[in-house]
Amino acid sequence: MPVKNRFAELQEEITAWRRDIHENPEILFETHRTSALVAEKLKEFGCDEIVTGIGRTGVVGVIKGKSDTSGKVIGLRADMDALPIHEQTGLEYASKTANAMHACGHDGHTAMLLGAAKYLSETRNFDGTVVVIFQPAEEGGGGGKEMCDDGMMERWNIQEVYGMHNWPGKPVGSFAIRPGAFFAATDQFDITFEGRGGHAAKPHETIDTTVMSAQAVLALQTIASRNADPVDRVVVSVTSFETSSKAFNVIPQRVQIKGTVRTMSAEMRDLAEKRINEICAGVAATFGGTADVTYHRGYPVMVNHEEQTDFAAKVATDISGNCEEAPLVMGGEDFAFMLEERPGAYILVGNGDSADVHHPEYNFNDEAIPAGCSWWAGIVEQRMPAA
Repeated sequence: MPVKNRFAELQEEITAWRRDIHENPEILFETHRTSALVAEKLKEFGCDEIVTGIGRTGVVGVIKGKSDTSGKVIGLRADMDALPIHEQTGLEYASKTANAMHACGHDGHTAMLLGAAKYLSETRNFDGTVVVIFQPAEEGGGGGKEMCDDGMMERWNIQEVYGMHNWPGKPVGSFAIRPGAFFAATDQFDITFEGRGGHAAKPHETIDTTVMSAQAVLALQTIASRNADPVDRVVVSVTSFETSSKAFNVIPQRVQIKGTVRTMSAEMRDLAEKRINEICAGVAATFGGTADVTYHRGYPVMVNHEEQTDFAAKVATDISGNCEEAPLVMGGEDFAFMLEERPGAYILVGNGDSADVHHPEYNFNDEAIPAGCSWWAGIVEQRMPAA
């Protein structure tokens, strides 16, 4: 099954949807315009059921096949939200909203799933039911979890769920996937070191939080180098260091550091949290100060299910002739929440030689649309073949 001819015919129309969404980016759960556009298109396509407001601003569409002897229900998910980045592409359809842009290609994901929904609504050449899922707030808001918490999986009896992300650096229309742990768990920490401030000329009368915190920053790197099994993966990054005084001659009373932890297993996630608390408390005590650690668990490890991954790779191979093994990704992906509720798989589709995601010059490659749409359609038609 190569790229479907219908998607070549629809490419110009799907591209227009994508560029309209690109021009009008919306962040986190504020996807009101995008959600309305999606709902309008699904109604125009003739979907059997359209529900808005799932996970605050999410949209769900239901498409029934020509028959339903299998009783199967498959979910297909795309994310809709943009990033708080000021676009620097210079495109004629560049973002019209300051400090907001589709720098991760969610405009492309939404447009491709809309294209697949249009085709599936036209043909209905499958035995079962498709639930198309348009999710807000992937970029840090946990919209996938909120849709699950609203009972989406149970309400439509979704049995398997599939997701896709574009990937810069891979040839346009090529695919890559891997079973098991794929994208990392993403946690955050916020640590306040408290000492005794004073005059920089009298350090002996102070408890120096700057030195204390600097030692802690270095000590936190031993989690990866001395606590973790070398074959496991953990990244601990301190990304902010702020003192309570900005003066040249003052030793600050307190210092706040912030950062992120990326792990690929539940065990390593637990170890990292435990050691951050122990290291900071120990370093602070050594200098006579204290450390207050707040550790926030974000997205869990995204784990592809083996059977569904093999199937997703087969569909991709049918389209492009090959499906490579994807590398482990230390970035986070809240599709993880859906894969915790139902078996499924997440695949990468090549975006060509573009700027990387989350870069102000990034742009989704519209030439990837036929391959992406064909993969969505192939998942449905091959997983639920017409009776």
